[in-house]
Amino acid sequence: MGPEVVWYHVDYMENNNKFFLPVAVIAAGLLIAGAVVWNGQRPATPPGGAQIAVDIKDINLEGRPFIGKADAPVTIAFWSDYQCPYCKAFETGGVPQIKTPAALPQIIEAYVDTGKVKVVFMDFAFLGNDSLVATQYGQAVWKLYPEQYFTWRTEMYKAQDEEGDEGFGDAASIDKLTAKVAGLDVAKIVADVAANKATYDAIAEADKAEGAKVGIDSTPSIVVGKQLIKGAYPFDAFKAAIDAELK
Repeated sequence: MGPEVVWYHVDYMENNNKFFLPVAVIAAGLLIAGAVVWNGQRPATPPGGAQIAVDIKDINLEGRPFIGKADAPVTIAFWSDYQCPYCKAFETGGVPQIKTPAALPQIIEAYVDTGKVKVVFMDFAFLGNDSLVATQYGQAVWKLYPEQYFTWRTEMYKAQDEEGDEGFGDAASIDKLTAKVAGLDVAKIVADVAANKATYDAIAEADKAEGAKVGIDSTPSIVVGKQLIKGAYPFDAFKAAIDAELK
């Protein structure tokens, strides 16, 4: 059995393309709306459907933010929500209730910095309006300042506080954070978001649609080759998947 892992789950509602969040009891008595608990890795299955085949080659990642060499031998696709604490646990750590060490910094050190892996960031915004606003800013930063994107993204996760539309995460608070990141022109980013909001919202929806093709309905979710890993697992789980692709 693997470590107990928690991630956020969202089910698609027919016709109106909106979402609802089930409420579940999660590990160690912690109660958070929208969480679902599993031991180990779950097969990729649609709601009420058969298992879905997963292959990174079938996912359209064109134009999405990434770190690493563009032609790295292995590509990882990572779906997240800026308001999701388990995404923060995976990406930067610093969530008191979640003791699993952040895996992404270890992935970067072992594989991205050595030219073996490219990590592509896909949006799965479902925890409120702040989540969607963050995706708009993320797309603008990537378009205007791709070299600073990951630094900005890291600061966004470090600043994460209350889940959903509370505390940090609205446009005003993101503007203040962005102003502190070297090399970013806040006024230029704000203007770009205002001018391209509909386009960026469409990109966020397209990211969800790409994820749905391989059974992604939760955050964090990571596709490595033909494996879908749902949850804030320790580094070793990702290491095994990446090493299998590098053989």
